[in-house]
Amino acid sequence: QVQLVESGGGLVQPGGSLRLSCAASRSIFSIDGMGWYRQAPGNAREFVAFIGNSGSTNYADSVKGRFTISRDNAKNTVNLQMNSLKPEDTAVYYCNAVRIGRSYWGQGTQVTVSS
Repeated sequence: QVQLVESGGGLVQPGGSLRLSCAASRSIFSIDGMGWYRQAPGNAREFVAFIGNSGSTNYADSVKGRFTISRDNAKNTVNLQMNSLKPEDTAVYYCNAVRIGRSYWGQGTQVTVSS
């Protein structure tokens, strides 16, 4: 019911920046909230950031102050600006959307932080 496509991942040096985007198949006005999760090899999936339709945001402690989640209603997208990247940020990043109590996931985009 909600298709999500992530883009913007890649390889970046420590201290660098990347901007991830998540495009939704329907107007995000109809989506209750959207967020980002990540999963590194051998680790469990972890919460990164969330934004509600009210504009409220929430961040994991590990990324707070470095990452910023934003919403572009006209383009049906949610973005994640990642600054001051660290090697421990390396993971597959997944976009998530919640609508009427159901959760939807994108295919993931790889972020690698390495010198």
